[in-house]
Amino acid sequence: MARIIISLIAGSLFGLGLVFSEMVNPARVLGFLDIAGTWDPTLAFVLVGALSLAIPGYWIARRCARPFFDERSHVPEPGPIDRRLIIGAVLFGIGWGLAGFCPGPAITALGTGRGDIILFAVAMTVGMWVNVKLAKK
Repeated sequence: MARIIISLIAGSLFGLGLVFSEMVNPARVLGFLDIAGTWDPTLAFVLVGALSLAIPGYWIARRCARPFFDERSHVPEPGPIDRRLIIGAVLFGIGWGLAGFCPGPAITALGTGRGDIILFAVAMTVGMWVNVKLAKK
C-alpha cells in the first residue's frame, strides 16, 4: 500500500511540475524548438531543474541496497543502441516537434479536454500498441 501511495504522490508532483512550468502548453515546447524565430528558453530551465534533482537521485539510488518502499530497484540498465531505438527516437522527436507534446505532458493535459490533446493521446496509444505487437514478432 505504501508503494501505491508513494507512486501517487510522485506522479502528482510530476504532473504539478509540468503544469507550473507550463510544459503542458505546446506553444512553450514549440517556442523552445524554434531557434531561428522567437526562441523561448523556458524548457532549458525546466531541463536544468530536472537534471539537478535526477542526477543526485540516480546516484543515491544506485548506491542503496534496495528502495525504501519496494523489494528491488527499477532503474533500467543500459542497452544497445540498435535500429529500433534510433527509429523510436526519430519518431519521438518528429512527434514532439510537430505537436509540442511528449507523453508526460500530454497525459497531464488530457484533463483540459482539448481535442488536439485527445488526438495526440490516441495516436500515442496506437503507437505503443503497434510497438508491442511488432516487438512480439
